[in-house]
This record gives sequence, structure tokens and C-alpha cells, in this order.
Amino acid sequence: MVLYLIGLGLGNEKDITLRGLEAIKKCSKVYLESYTSLLQCKKEELEKLYGKKIIPANREKAEQRSNEIIQLAKTEEIALLIVGDPFAATTHIALILEAREKNVPVKVIHNASILTAIGETGLELYKFGKTTTVPLDNAHVKVPIDVIAQNKKIGLHTLVLFDITPKKMMHAGEAAEYLIREGISKKERVVICSSLGSDHQEILYCTLEKAMQKKYSLYPQCMILPGKLHFIEEESLKQWE
Repeated sequence: MVLYLIGLGLGNEKDITLRGLEAIKKCSKVYLESYTSLLQCKKEELEKLYGKKIIPANREKAEQRSNEIIQLAKTEEIALLIVGDPFAATTHIALILEAREKNVPVKVIHNASILTAIGETGLELYKFGKTTTVPLDNAHVKVPIDVIAQNKKIGLHTLVLFDITPKKMMHAGEAAEYLIREGISKKERVVICSSLGSDHQEILYCTLEKAMQKKYSLYPQCMILPGKLHFIEEESLKQWE
């Protein structure tokens, strides 16, 4: 009947939109995509507020076995919950295309994502270039360095996302170590965002050297390498030093 892709926002169970909550309550099955970002509350807290049992969907379920979800949506109303916004991770585009090819209607309900929440740092969103990701296994990975260099060349900021797996979440210190190893100066100033969008979020403006030495406890994290700064951006970043 219909497949809903519903963004949960970045904080906790209360960040759901009213439209998203109404859609969830109509669905016979509700899946939670659990691999592109970190849910900052317990699954049980979602279930209590939404009044629905929630089925975790790992990468295999959401990608390789997506046909199961789509087949159910031919005769039922099915929801796939996504931390942040459904389109913050490109992996969900493939699911939508597959569903539409099989004549399953898709409805997307948007929410806040890391791609907009980083505006809280004071950096102007329209001055961000291409986003990149540092993988956990990065011994021979050069793409993030190339992306940062390309963005820097034209004065743009770079959002650097970190790899996550069911067993480990990368922190900013590991990413800083990778960037220094690949030739970026340890004195390069970066913005570190931890648990952005939550009540306990942290933002820090520091050097890569300091980022590598800091102890971290809040997740998920990301890093921004600023490009050419407007004086208002400079003033904004000072508050996070």
C-alpha cells in the first residue's frame, strides 16, 4: 500500500515530527535503520512514545534484503525509520528507486540532519563543499584528503563524517591521526561536533593535534575543516575554543 521513509531527527524519541508520528501509528510494521548513524536514545523509548514495536534493520536487512520490506509494502503500510533525514545517507535512494520500480508508493517525511545542524557552529551552510567520510580501515585511503584539498582550493568548508560499524564508532582523535598521517598539518584548526542535536552536544574548535589528544565520550561525531572564513564565521568559532 505504501512505504514510508521517516526521519527521526538527531536528538531523541521526541524529535519525530507530528506528521511522522501520525504515519507510524498507521503502519503495521515499523523498521529502524541502524547503520548510517547512531540513535541517541534506546529503541524502547521510541516504542513507548510511538506505541509500536520497532524491528531493527541492519545494513543487510535494509539493503540486501530490501525486497522483503518492499513486498510487505505492496499490501500493508510499512515504515522505515532513519536517524536524521532519509536523504542524508545516499543508500536510501536505491531503496526508493527499487520500490517505485515495483509500483510501491513511497512517502518521505523529512527531519533535521547533520547536514543542516552543523550550521550551529557558525559556519555558513552555503560555503560547504563536498562531504567526505573517513573509514575505520583507512591505511590506503586517499579520497578524504583529495576532497579536503579540492574544497580548500576554492575556499569551501569540508564536513568530514566518521565510519561506524555495529562494533565500533570512530572518534575525532582517530580521524585527526589519519589526517595528520596523510600530510595535513597538526596545527590545522578544525571544528569537532559530538552528539550534535542532543541536549548534551559538544562543539570544539581546536587544532588537529589537540583533537588527537582529547578524550571522547559523546557520539556520533564529525569534524569540519574550515575554508576561507568570513569575519562573522571567525567570531562564531571563537565561542567554541
